[in-house]
Amino acid sequence: MDEEYDVIVLGTGLKECILSGLLSVDGLKVLHMDQNDYYGGASTSLNLTQLFKRYRGDDKPPETLGSSREYNVDMIPKFMMANGALVRVLIHTDVTKYLNFKAVDGSFVYNKGKIYKVPATDVEALKSPLMGLFEKRRARKFFIYVQDYEANDPKSHEGLDLNEVTARQLISKYGLEDDTVDFIGHALALHLDDSYLDKPAKDFVDRVKTYAESLARFQGGSPYIYPLYGLGELPQAFARLSAVYGGTYMLNKPACKVEFDADGKAIGVTSEGETAKCKKVVCDPSYLPDKVQNVGKVARAICIMSHPIPDTNDSHSAQVILPQKQLGRKSDMYLFCCSYAHNVAPKGKYIAFVTTLAETDQPEVELKPGIDLLGPVDEIFYDIYDRYEPNNDHATDGCFISTSYDATTHFETTVKDVVEMYSKITGKVLDLSVDLSAASAAAEE
Repeated sequence: MDEEYDVIVLGTGLKECILSGLLSVDGLKVLHMDQNDYYGGASTSLNLTQLFKRYRGDDKPPETLGSSREYNVDMIPKFMMANGALVRVLIHTDVTKYLNFKAVDGSFVYNKGKIYKVPATDVEALKSPLMGLFEKRRARKFFIYVQDYEANDPKSHEGLDLNEVTARQLISKYGLEDDTVDFIGHALALHLDDSYLDKPAKDFVDRVKTYAESLARFQGGSPYIYPLYGLGELPQAFARLSAVYGGTYMLNKPACKVEFDADGKAIGVTSEGETAKCKKVVCDPSYLPDKVQNVGKVARAICIMSHPIPDTNDSHSAQVILPQKQLGRKSDMYLFCCSYAHNVAPKGKYIAFVTTLAETDQPEVELKPGIDLLGPVDEIFYDIYDRYEPNNDHATDGCFISTSYDATTHFETTVKDVVEMYSKITGKVLDLSVDLSAASAAAEE
């Protein structure tokens, strides 16, 4: 281990693996270590026995749940937008060749106590029971504007400079009602709160466009895709990729300790008495606890069921977003469902997650609005975990720390953190202009 590396990456979570892959492809010499004997860190994937061991101690899973080996329960489940940034990163690094994707059946939103399919185009707006007749027409006009908008074609701007006009001003031009704004902002543009309304509308429009284009991509019921066997495949795919470019992976390296010089700059990592030298360290918050701050908690319920989420058109895989206003909360709630169709559970079984940024210490009470939508569950596990973000100066200490995973059930915030970290580490902007046809997803059989 006494070699010198450009970068040492600690932890094999999704973010660390993607960065390790990107840096390897850039020609940097990367050493990737994890103190666990499994891939994935906080975003690992568990079989049924491991799931029970983690949340129930010595209790054994009932035989009615089927074979433990057939479960791949992702601890941080997130769907990928088919045309989104993560898929572009996967294509950019050519890691797609190690993964098989399948389209996700449904994308839904909760409104006034009911679940509705998220309408994302002018055609769907006219069909959607979410809106009354006149509102449908207004929404249709808004969607046509978004679909036709091209940044470099001033004719499509209809006299609006979206770098100046706020999202609120754009929406008021179309006279959309609050409930419509709620589902477009939270379930289509995937904003986490309503602060986007007073920011330039360009980002908002780009996000709605990405959703609509992703939806059109596989002609499925949603804009999302998900790997067969779940996200546990991703870290391993990136490990393979890194090896192709000469990167080194080491699991089960206990007590990885970052070493600093007299000026407080990272110069290496010690484990089991050996030190590997490096210029920069990339890691998750657990490796440098004194350089991060607590920014809240995520509450989640992990459920095993024998049926899809009711009112989702029997979707074997689906996301339901419950906007905060609908629940009188400060943050959105998310439902994630996946099943044997994506090889994450035995035949006839479904895995559902209910997640939100915790506002209390009682996940059972707080998650109830989401859990009530699931119908009967075979097993339910409650969990609450802390979220951290870095508060160090990476220019001084050479440490680049990822932010803990949030409550969202899609990848957009995760990959934003990765892209920003990449720029800080390399001083370059990540080029994500790729041929999207290089990633395909199997349609439903």
